[in-house]
Formats: sequence, structure tokens, C-alpha cells
Amino acid sequence: MALVICRRFPGTFCGTPSQPALIKNNINKKLLGQTYEDCALTARMISTDTRMAAILQLLKPIRYWTFCNPFTYSATRSVAWWNIRSYMWHKGQDSPENSLCRLARKVNICSTSASWRILTTGNTLPGLEFSRASASKASTLNLHSPRAMKIDEEDIETFDSLEDPRVFLQLRPEYQLHSYNRSETCQPLSVSEGELILHKVTIYQDNLQPQIIVDYFCKLSSLPPEQHPVLLSSTSFALLCQLSVKNIHLFDASDLISILKAFVSLGIPHSHSMLDVFETNFCHKVWEMSLDQLLLVADLWRYLGRRVPRFLKIFFSYLNLHWKDLSLSQLTHLIYIIGESRQAPQDLMQKLESLILKYIDLINLEEVGSICLGFFKSSSSLSEFVMRKFGDLACADMQHLSSYALVNILKMFRFTHVDHVNFMKQFGQIAPQRIPSLGVQGVMHLTLACSALRFLDERVMNAVAASLPPRVAYCRSKDVAKILWSFGTLNYKPPNAEEFYSSLINEIHRKMLEFNRYPEHLLTCLLGLAFSEYFPVELIDFALSPGFVRLAQERSKFEVTKELYTLDGTVGIECPDYRGNRLSSQLQQEGSEMLWNLARKDMNSKPEFLEALFLLETMLGGPQYVKHHMILPHTRSSDLEVQLDVNMKPLPFNREAIPIEDVAKLRLKHVGVSLTDDLMNQLLKGKSKGHSQGEIESDTGQQPLKLEEERAKPVGGSLCNKVDRLGAIPMAGLSPPTCLQAPQVKLAIQLTNRNQYCYGSRDLLGLHNMKRRQLNQLGYRVVELSHWEWLPLLKRTRLEKLAFLHEKVFTSAL
Repeated sequence: MALVICRRFPGTFCGTPSQPALIKNNINKKLLGQTYEDCALTARMISTDTRMAAILQLLKPIRYWTFCNPFTYSATRSVAWWNIRSYMWHKGQDSPENSLCRLARKVNICSTSASWRILTTGNTLPGLEFSRASASKASTLNLHSPRAMKIDEEDIETFDSLEDPRVFLQLRPEYQLHSYNRSETCQPLSVSEGELILHKVTIYQDNLQPQIIVDYFCKLSSLPPEQHPVLLSSTSFALLCQLSVKNIHLFDASDLISILKAFVSLGIPHSHSMLDVFETNFCHKVWEMSLDQLLLVADLWRYLGRRVPRFLKIFFSYLNLHWKDLSLSQLTHLIYIIGESRQAPQDLMQKLESLILKYIDLINLEEVGSICLGFFKSSSSLSEFVMRKFGDLACADMQHLSSYALVNILKMFRFTHVDHVNFMKQFGQIAPQRIPSLGVQGVMHLTLACSALRFLDERVMNAVAASLPPRVAYCRSKDVAKILWSFGTLNYKPPNAEEFYSSLINEIHRKMLEFNRYPEHLLTCLLGLAFSEYFPVELIDFALSPGFVRLAQERSKFEVTKELYTLDGTVGIECPDYRGNRLSSQLQQEGSEMLWNLARKDMNSKPEFLEALFLLETMLGGPQYVKHHMILPHTRSSDLEVQLDVNMKPLPFNREAIPIEDVAKLRLKHVGVSLTDDLMNQLLKGKSKGHSQGEIESDTGQQPLKLEEERAKPVGGSLCNKVDRLGAIPMAGLSPPTCLQAPQVKLAIQLTNRNQYCYGSRDLLGLHNMKRRQLNQLGYRVVELSHWEWLPLLKRTRLEKLAFLHEKVFTSAL
């Protein structure tokens, strides 16, 4: 190992520009560690004087190399090397080993915010520091140490929403023609030179030519970053901005672009009033500009963080005529811009989809992720054919697919509801290893995609559950809500369920202020917990309080009545000891009507349901023996209810289907009843509770009309009281009176479809499993007409269908 002692003189050092003499507080500057060929050169600054000494230590070349973690979602640029390596290797350009350092320089790895490590086999320099633009930390670790592969938690959770989605722009040189690159090198400007320019602006303000104004902006944007706030607050720079607005009609498109670049470099606030003038002038010049220029302008506006709907509207009109001229890089960049602006004419998106198919064999994996993200953010759908093509591309090389691109593709699969079986299988294999190094937001999106696609892979869910408790503090309210909803929807409890759920419930308590801003997220949390049979009473009491209900209805951009009603109804059945807040009767009625209208419309549009209803009525003796309604309206789906007496004979309980004259005849019909000890006990108990002779009608055993009307109402309101009332009905007498011999059997017949189960299985999803759980608690027996049994029978004979239904109904009742 060799040591070299260097004396620093004024000028440049290690390739860095000289420091301007007028910069104040020039202390504690850090030098960037550079990596060339197979060695790592590290430096430590030990003085701030111009005579500062530096120790350069040449490390052994064979045992030291730069390592990147390709699985870090929050630092997506760290995977650019992997993607380029894979892309070039498959294209036959070079082997990954020989092109390691060359490719790393090409992607400008050292200037990004990616999570990098310098791995060593010996002791490291005690004062080694690695400067990073995004202020995330780098560390020096031993290659064989257990901590060598441990990812810095802070690095994982750091996500630059402006830079990280732009990784694809580094993968083709063509992107440089129409995108802004913050790391572009330019001739640095000293502070003294900047002061001279500002002095000239003040002196010659009335005589400055347009080209000079443009030149001044470009030069001033090259000042050191620490001088930018001082520059933006100076009156001379404000005067220069006024001159640019005054002479804006004299600038051509290239001049305007140069000034806009300077604005981006200097960090002009996106709300600055002069930007309105520049947007207007760009709007006037759209039809004079090339596609590259238009994309660059749109990219610059994006980098400024300013929404420019007028410019984009005209730009999209231009594209409707010139969309066939878009190259692959222009197409991908355009879709990125559309996604970031959330602005997308659907006719244009359809044209862009046809271009995607044109370039499908040339698109690399990172570009696939960017295209998916752009369509997802703009709420634009891709056809099933395109999504299957994307899935095939990802499956061909998923190991080299960055986690950021993987998440984006999953988002689009979730949006389009396309089930690509091979993609999901491979995802289930690689996701568990990536989840520990994935940011919480990435973990949330993966989990939510699994639940939306009904894809339950225990390895993935266990990895999510294991990784979250230690870093639950990094979760936003949205992350907590979607993760709890996903586990509840998939009806899956991980091995560490108690630790997992307790940590997330505690986090809900800590984030109550945030939930007040996004009340729909709290309801999502509580419903996800309810699916999994967790009922945090304090949170439920708060969510159902009049104040929060009013807040949720006013502040949420979503309709929350259904969520409130589902939570309230669930608590009424599953929490008999709950004494907290409940929904008002008016809201319960609104929720019930809303959900019943949706369920009735849905079921009446399904031929398989209508045929089941008709055949059941035929088999049992008429419509009075079957009732289509929502036994539990808060569970959002309807059932066919059938009631049987103690002899397993159907009861004509559906008064809505019985003519008035038939009801009168039914009341007068005498039916004999065998007196038993049990029956006498029931009658005596009923009488002792204060039932009048008129209410019981023991002479005929008929149920009074008032009780029948009460039973005909949908289960709502205080469901705990409903349970008591339903349990007391046999004592009061039921129609027909043969039910006095024994409690009647109540069947809830459900016609299920594949969307109620996890994909490729017969495991019910959370909401439907919760409904069955509650029906059982109310004394119902669930009879399932499963889609895998009933749908094939639709092509069979009527006799076979009736035989199937007869067996289902009467065998289930035994």
C-alpha cells in the first residue's frame, strides 16, 4: 500500500473547479470519492486553508470495487448500471465485467442519490466521507462482515419524486436531445464575475440586446449553488427578469428555452408571476418548434414543478397531427410527461398505444416501467394485449428488472386487472428478497397490487409483514391504510400477526392528525382490520363519532357513506359489548338504500342468478318461499333467503310475493301443534316476558302482522339488538306454526363468482369471508352455489339443475 502526500495550492484538485474567492463560510467542504477502472480513490479533507494538505491512499486494486444494490426502490438510479449491463450484454456489445467502470461513468453514477457502498476487506479510513447530492449517507463496510449487505434504513426510505422516476432518461443517448439533465457540466462562473454581470445589468439596462440578456441568464445560472439564494434576492437580478419579460417578443424559441433552463438551474419558484408570461409565449410558438424542443420545454416545466395546462393542451393538439413522427425515446419521454402532468386526451393515448406496439421489440425494461407509470398516473388504460406483451418482456429478464420498474408494471396490472400468471409467479419468487430493501411506499404498492389482483402468495405477504414493524414510522397514513386493507382483503394473517397488527394499530394512533386530513384512510384501516377480526374500540368510536363522520363527508374526495355503513354494521354484529358511537338512523338508511340499489342492479343483470332464482321458486312452490334481499346490507351483496320448518319443509315467509287475499287465507288455516315440554317452556317464558295474548296468538300459532313486517325489514341499525330480536322470534311464534315444534332453519343461498376468491383458489376474500362469519353469528346457514359448479350446469338439462339445487338446499339444512 502506497501513501502519497500532496500539497494543495489555489486552483483545481481532483478534477474539481477552483473555489471562488468571494464565497463566504467556505468550510467543511467534502470531496467526492471517484471510482476509475478497478480501483477506488478516497480522499479526506483535513484543512480549509488554501494550503490545505490531503492524504491520498491508494488501495489494493484487486480487493476493492464499487457495489450497488439493484433492489432499492427509493434510490432507483442505483439500478441503472444493472439495466444497461443487461441490455448491452444481451445485445452483444460487451461483457458486464469488462464494461463495469465505463458504464458506471456513462450513467454518472456518482452524482446520483443512489445507495452506494465501498466494500473493503480491511480497515477503512477513519474520516472517510462520501458526498451525495441528495444528502443520503454512504458507508464503508467490510465485505465479509454481516453488516456488509445491510441496507441503511434512511437511504431506503429516501425517495426523490423528481429525480427517481427519470432513470430511463439515462439509458439512451437520444434522450439528451429532449430532456433536462441537472448534472450537465457547464463553465463555472465565479462570484466576482457574477457581480460584474449584475453591475452591467444595472448600468446598461436600457441598451441590453435580447441575445445579451439570454447570455447573462445562462452565465448566472453557472454560479455555485450556494450563491443562488443571494442572486434571486438581489434587485439587479429582478431587473434582469423584468428586462426579459419586456423583451420577450424578441426572443426566438431557442432563446426562450435557454432562459427557461437558467430558471431551472437557479431554482426560480414555480409560482413566480413572470412564468405566466413565458408560458404564454411558449404557447404561441408551439407550431414553430420541433418535437425535441417541445419535449424539452415540457420537461423543463416539469422540473420547475409548474403545471402548464395551456401549453400542454396546444402541445397535444400538435401531437395529434405529428404522433407518427415520434421516435422511441420521444414516445417514452412524452408518456412520462403526460403521467407527471396527469393530463391525457384519450384519443391521443390510443394513438400512443399503437406506437408502443410498433416499438415493442426495442423497448427495454426501464422504459416499460416508465410507460406503465405514465399511463397509470394519467388514468389511461392499456389493452390486455399490450399488458401481456409487457408481462412477457418482464418475465424474460425479471432478475434485471429494477424494483422501481417492477412496482410500476404492477400498478398497471392492477389498473387494467390483467392476470398475467407467469409474471405473478416470477414476481412471487423475487419479491421476498427485494422487499427488505424496498421503501415503504414501494412495499405498499406491491401489497396493494397483490390484493387488487387477488394474488395471494404467502412468501410475499410474510416478507411484507416481517419488514414493516421495525420501520412502521416511515409509513404515511395512506401506506398504513392500503397495507391493512390488502392483508384484510386477501384474508391472510402472517406468522407474526400480533406484532404486525399491533405496530400498525399503534401507528394509526400516532398519525391521527394526518388521518384528519385524509379521513378516508382511517376508514380503510378499520375495514381492513375488521376483515381480519381486529376491532380497536377507541379508533372505531372516533371514526363513528358525529364530528368525524361530518369531517369525512365534507373533506374526503370519495363517497364514504358505504364505508361508514359497513363499519357500523360490522361493529353491531361482531362487537356485542361495544357501547361507543354508532351511525345515525338516517345515515344507516342512506347506506342501506345505496347498497341495495347497487346489489339489486348487479344481480338482476346476471342470467345465471335469474335462472337460479326462477328454479328455486319452481322447486320450493312459488316466489313466497324465496326472498331476494340483503340479509346483511352493510356487506354489500344480496342473498336468496329460504326458511325451513322443523320437518325441512319450506315456509312461505316472503310476504312481498304473497297476494293479500292469500295472506288472509293463510292466517285462517288451522294447523295442529303437538304440545311438548320444550314448547310449554317456550310459551311460558314468552308469556313471562310480557307478551300479550294478542301478540302470541297461541290459539292458532300464527305470527302477528307486526312481527312479520319487522322480519321483512333489512338488517340494519343496531344489529346487536337485531340478533336478540331474531333469537326471540321462535318463542313468539312463526308462520307457519309448525315452527313452534323447533327453531326454523334459515338458509342464505349465495351465488358466488370468481372475483370473491383469491386467484386460482377457493379461499374467500376478506369482505365475503366476513359476511359468512356474521351470517353464522346470526344463525344462518350459508348455502353456496359456487361458480365452478353452477356455471357449467347452465348448459345442462332443467332436471339436472333442479336436482342440484334440491341437494344444495335440503342437504345443507340437515
